[in-house]
Amino acid sequence: MSQTPYFEIESLLEMMGKAGKRLAEMNASEGAAGNLSIGIRGQIIPEELFSIQEQIELPICVPELSGITFLVSGSGQRLRDILDHPLATIGCLQIDDEGKTGTLYTSPQRKFQKLTSEFNSHLAVHAVLMTEKALHFHSIVHAQPPYLTYLSHLTPYQEERTLNQRLFRWQPETIIQFPEGFAVLPFAVPGSDELMRANVTALRRHKLAIWSKHGVMACSEECILKAVDYIEYAEAAARYEYLNLATGAPSAGLSVDEILRICQAFHIKQTVFSKPTS
Repeated sequence: MSQTPYFEIESLLEMMGKAGKRLAEMNASEGAAGNLSIGIRGQIIPEELFSIQEQIELPICVPELSGITFLVSGSGQRLRDILDHPLATIGCLQIDDEGKTGTLYTSPQRKFQKLTSEFNSHLAVHAVLMTEKALHFHSIVHAQPPYLTYLSHLTPYQEERTLNQRLFRWQPETIIQFPEGFAVLPFAVPGSDELMRANVTALRRHKLAIWSKHGVMACSEECILKAVDYIEYAEAAARYEYLNLATGAPSAGLSVDEILRICQAFHIKQTVFSKPTS
C-alpha cells in the first residue's frame, strides 16, 4: 500500500499566489474575478496557519471526498493579492464524513465572508476526477482571459468543432498541449447547477472548458501553475485568431495536413482533426 503523501501548506499557498499573479498579468482576473482551488488527499495540518474553525454546509453532497482538504479562494478576493496575503484570501476546508458539511479553517487575517461562489463547480469536478483517477492532488482555475472570452461571444465560436479548428491553426504547441481539444459550454448563469453539471461533463474529457460569454475553467493533477499554463496556451491561440479577424482574415494559419504532420512527429493522438480526403 502506498504511503499517504504529506503536503506542505505553505508551498501550496505559494503556488496559488503565483497562479493568481500570472492570471492578473494576463488580464484574466480583473478586480475580484476568477477563483482557484486545490484538493489534497493526504496529511495536512491547517491549524498551524488557520486557527479559526467553523462548520459550513457544502453546496453539493460529496461523500466520496470525505477527509479530503481543499484550499479555496474567498469570494470577492483579488487573485493578484494571494501571493502577498494568502491567509487573508484563502480558506482551508476539510470535508466531513458524510460529505454534506465541512470544517472551514481560516486565519484572523481573513477578508472574505464565504468561499468563492463558483465552489459548487469546483467541488463537483474535484469529486469526479479525484475519485475516478484516485488522485492525491487536483487543482482547478477559473479565469476570464479576454481573447477567449470575447470569441465565445461570437456565434460561430460557440460551436465546439468550429472553435477548435480555428484556434488550433495558429501554433504547433496548441495541438501538443490539447490533443483532446477544448470543450465549449453554452452560456449558463455563473454559480448555477446547470453550469456545474456541464463543467463535470466537459472536464472529464478535456483539460480546459470554455464557458460561452463568461470565461474558462482549467484543471491539472500536477500543479495549479500547470492549469494556468493551459489557460495561457489557449489564450495565445485565441489572440492569434482575434488578430486575424481584426485584419480581415488574411491568413488560413496551419493547414490540417501540417497539423497532422506535427502530431505524427510528436506522436500525438489527437481527436480534433481528421485526415483530409482527396
